[in-house]
Amino acid sequence: MEEGNIPLNQKKPGKLKPTQGSQLRPSRIALHIALIIGSIIMAGPFIWMALSSLKSFEQIFAVPPVWIPDPFVWSNITDSLSAMPFGRAYFNSFYISFLVVTSQILTCSMAAYAFAKIKFPGSRVLFIGFLATMMVPMQVTLIPLYLIMDYIGWVNSHLSILVPNMLFNAFGVFLLRQFIMGIPKEMEEAAVMDGANPLFIYVKIILPLIRPALAAFGIFSFIGIWNNFIQPLVFLSDQSLYTVPLLLATFKGLYVTNWPLMMAGATISVIPVLVIYVFAQRQIIEGIALTGVKG
Repeated sequence: MEEGNIPLNQKKPGKLKPTQGSQLRPSRIALHIALIIGSIIMAGPFIWMALSSLKSFEQIFAVPPVWIPDPFVWSNITDSLSAMPFGRAYFNSFYISFLVVTSQILTCSMAAYAFAKIKFPGSRVLFIGFLATMMVPMQVTLIPLYLIMDYIGWVNSHLSILVPNMLFNAFGVFLLRQFIMGIPKEMEEAAVMDGANPLFIYVKIILPLIRPALAAFGIFSFIGIWNNFIQPLVFLSDQSLYTVPLLLATFKGLYVTNWPLMMAGATISVIPVLVIYVFAQRQIIEGIALTGVKG
């Protein structure tokens, strides 16, 4: 046989057949179509709000509906910012959210470590009590909490919002505990043999290993406290203390018929939460996925 000739019994290379996993099955196509339709339905109200913030009053109530503003009324944004003290409200919401999130990450991680790794009398009963508080609506405890804040003298003060939220979050304790329970005992036992105390183990071993769960919980906590409306509504009466959601409610009262300014203010208030979610969605998914697998 001459060099370079192909043997007769050797088949010419043909096209590779696609693997079974790469084939698009009808069920998978239907699932993707359903997910696309669902995402459009969920994003529709937000898109309408953002576009309506740049419309005139006539365009918002036009029949049939007008999606794209023509022309774009950019003055709605500046008018909404100048109509109410949004700068002060943004500052209040940011610093309250920062303090609450920082404190909850610390207190919830410490409590979760204690429930997951430290055995003490009544730990199981106490943890069940923690979980039971998640079933009690906040509206049920709002009046007792108001009476306590009024007795202390914290009504019409940010302390009435900061302190209760900084000290306790049952969801955070449960979330972090489930993650910590998946950490092997051998790591702690090795640290104990080297002379480490529980505080050293918590700071040097536990916290670095639960960073995905801490990131996910921190984002959830920030979104919750940023969107908190009922507590500022009940405890705050001075407009200089208002947070963004509460200021928007007041804005609606002043401009009941001016929906373009309402939409502009609502769109501006959503931007921080939207930016955080876009840049941190990987941490959210990773933290929840790992927490579900652990424990």
